[in-house]
Amino acid sequence: MYQSCRRFFMTRYLVVMLAASTVLTTTASGQSFTKMVKMRDGVQLATTVHLPSGNGPFPTLLFRTPYDDGRHRKWSEYPKLGIAVVTQDVRGRFESEGTYMVFTQDGDGKLKDGFDTMQWIVDQDWSNGLIATKGNSAGGTVQYMAAPANPPGLVLVEPMFATPNVYSDSIFIGGVRRYQLSHTWLKGNKILYFEKEFVKHPFEDEFWASSQTHDQYGNVHAAGYHIAGWFDIFQQGNIDAYIGYQHHGGVGAAGKQKLIIGPWTHAGYMERTQGKMTFPVNSTRPPFPDVSYIMLNHYLKVKHPDIDKTPDDIPNVQYYVMGDVNDPDAPGNEWRTADDWPPLAAPVSMYLQPGGGLAETRPPSNGGETSYVFDPANPSPTIGGTNMNISPGPRDQRKIEARNDVVLFETDVLAEPMEITGRVFAHLFVEIDQPDADLMVRMTDVYPDGRSMLITDGAFRLASRGSTTKLTPLKPGEVVEGVVDLWSTSLIINAGHRLRISVTSSNWPRFSVNRNNGLPYPKSVEGKGASVTVTIHHNGKHASYLEVLGPARPRAKKP
Repeated sequence: MYQSCRRFFMTRYLVVMLAASTVLTTTASGQSFTKMVKMRDGVQLATTVHLPSGNGPFPTLLFRTPYDDGRHRKWSEYPKLGIAVVTQDVRGRFESEGTYMVFTQDGDGKLKDGFDTMQWIVDQDWSNGLIATKGNSAGGTVQYMAAPANPPGLVLVEPMFATPNVYSDSIFIGGVRRYQLSHTWLKGNKILYFEKEFVKHPFEDEFWASSQTHDQYGNVHAAGYHIAGWFDIFQQGNIDAYIGYQHHGGVGAAGKQKLIIGPWTHAGYMERTQGKMTFPVNSTRPPFPDVSYIMLNHYLKVKHPDIDKTPDDIPNVQYYVMGDVNDPDAPGNEWRTADDWPPLAAPVSMYLQPGGGLAETRPPSNGGETSYVFDPANPSPTIGGTNMNISPGPRDQRKIEARNDVVLFETDVLAEPMEITGRVFAHLFVEIDQPDADLMVRMTDVYPDGRSMLITDGAFRLASRGSTTKLTPLKPGEVVEGVVDLWSTSLIINAGHRLRISVTSSNWPRFSVNRNNGLPYPKSVEGKGASVTVTIHHNGKHASYLEVLGPARPRAKKP
């Protein structure tokens, strides 16, 4: 009943059948109708158009989603501004025909559903040829897929909590399958049939090309407004897209991007409590809150009655610097603005020390190494992080850190605050006694009461050696550098705290457990595997270190 009636939600309407595939609803404020729009292969996608009152033609705001376009209830404000709204179920979802293949049909592959939809829009009599796209999560990712195809009419994208690189952000990170996110999302949307593609295409091959757009930024010709969260599942994807579009985009994209990064999880936008931390009230609202309306006004050439700014009046970047949430006088917990991302900063190397230290001085030549034994039958559990559905956000890691297969390295108690703003990498020189193993690194802020609150984490498959196209098993005694990408953050660790990293070889179910079977991920999450001894070097020849960005003479500024 819901599916057959969901289009008819306005209170005053007259229904007129225009054709077998079109239903028109006329109201005091405009018209709405649903139409099956044909793609290049003949598959038809359920598409609903909401027109403003008046004669038009109108600019268009497009929402494409796999989550039922009838749920987009926030569109009603836009027709009042003279903007037509189009919502669409993507291929194979809800009322649309075809088989859903998880973003691979939305971009610049053989099928270009986003392009075809926008071509249909600009061909309509009610369209003036200007299109903006908007949406979060999957509704943001479809925008990143379509933009490099340079669809007709596209002048603005507004992706929130999304990524332009599905394979390397959503499915695999550092060569390790992102199990919980990919599996539970497919299962929850009843599309587990797509999981077989992970077995058929474990590497970044042509199958993934249409959903990996990091090499196509130059084909984008649209301005952009990117919204990210420090604890969001796609945090680095949003940031990478901003940087790529801003610096490598085509005409219309380069220099015309905006970015906001708040202390938010995927489901915690504009909320104070994230994970087990509650940030100040200011965390819910950036200093320039009307970016979307300002961008729509400018690029769709409309006029919001309460908005008189232009994109030139908005800083390119607004980001929240996190801090000690228990001390109201602690530095941080404030919004800053910047001309670009990352703000000008100085690279800092924090070296792993014998005895579990972490300091800016290199370890001694005889600093030795630290080892642990990982048993894949007893993986370390996931507690917090950039997750969805399970324990997201900053959470206390002490339960994990107490395990005997986890090794810790930490600074002395800080005499003064320490800021980290930007990308974080752990460079670990390791050797193992099996052909392969994973490295899992967590970075935490250790409070004076002992809580070890997760800031960010990452994964790296040693046999990948940084490649997304092959595995090269390790040999006994071979020392390799594993570069673990911990994505990005902005945080001031308060005086009296410590900075800590933990290293182990599992983070389950956030990541698949490596059972040394020679595949990029196990065919099954069940079964046994061989234990592996992992030895981390911290000596003069192989000095493992944490790479962070600290304050320089910053171009960043408080708003």
